[in-house]
Amino acid sequence: MADESALKGTTAGGEPGPADEASFSALAERHRHELRVHCYRMLGSFTEAEDMVQETLLKAWRNRASFRGRSTFRAWLYKIATNTCLDALSARRARPAAREPGSSPFTEVSWLQPYPDELLDRAAPAEGGPEESAIARETVELAFLATIQHLPPRQRAVLILRDVLGWPAEEASRSLDLSVPAVKSALQRARATLRRVLPERRADWGAATAPSQEERDVLRRYVDASQRADLDGLAALLREDARQTMPPASLVYDGRAAILDLWRPVLTGGQAWGDWISVPLDANRQPAAASYVRMPGEAVHTAVNIDVLRVEDGLVAEITTFGPELLPVFGLPPTR
Repeated sequence: MADESALKGTTAGGEPGPADEASFSALAERHRHELRVHCYRMLGSFTEAEDMVQETLLKAWRNRASFRGRSTFRAWLYKIATNTCLDALSARRARPAAREPGSSPFTEVSWLQPYPDELLDRAAPAEGGPEESAIARETVELAFLATIQHLPPRQRAVLILRDVLGWPAEEASRSLDLSVPAVKSALQRARATLRRVLPERRADWGAATAPSQEERDVLRRYVDASQRADLDGLAALLREDARQTMPPASLVYDGRAAILDLWRPVLTGGQAWGDWISVPLDANRQPAAASYVRMPGEAVHTAVNIDVLRVEDGLVAEITTFGPELLPVFGLPPTR
């Protein structure tokens, strides 16, 4: 197995030695999956996170001679990844405004995308290792991801490094080139925002790494009712105050009645779309399902969307509906 010490030696001319070049790829690949989760938290977009990881590893390779073992190789990569994401965020033309309690965190985060649980699992292959925080449910579920997109980028970075990854303030300050007091101040402000706007029940999830049995039961019923276009069955699964949002559209459907009004013409009556297939998924440590429909006269079912569910007390409290573009990442085809 490649060792970090192999990266520290240089030739007489100051260039990385042969052992460094032979070891770099193996060391970098060991951290690729958790770096992608880190970039995903910073950016909220799976596809952007993929790009940022590639850029991070390229920068690390180009600057590998600068690694002198003053920190771990993992921390050095995280510093590069964090600052690469900050550069990308500074290039964005707009940032969502700070949100208020009761509003939806999703409506102004048009770039938000789901993340397959199978890839989250790859981010922490060794139980109890330093990567384990990368997959804790409370730090990858959609409400958390959408909410932190409303934080100023450096507050977001501080929150992730300190509260998600558990870095000491001194290490976070070195990574971000901030003073320790500045890091502590940014963390205090970020925590206050999260306490004000995140769902209260989120605290019950802890470090769960998979949907609960109750959530899986709800998902099974949701999939079954969706396939049968059973509007009554779906209605029975929704809380009265359920909410549905649809990134990238800034659409919010508040309440069971509003959601059913949205679904009714699609599922029933003369304007119904056709025959439905629903496939269970796991995304962001939450139950999810992919929907396919075969329109009249068509030979195959075509992917329509991905629904990610938040379940409370055995009922669906929130549905975040995404387009089908990321289905290949979940191992599913565009048609069936």
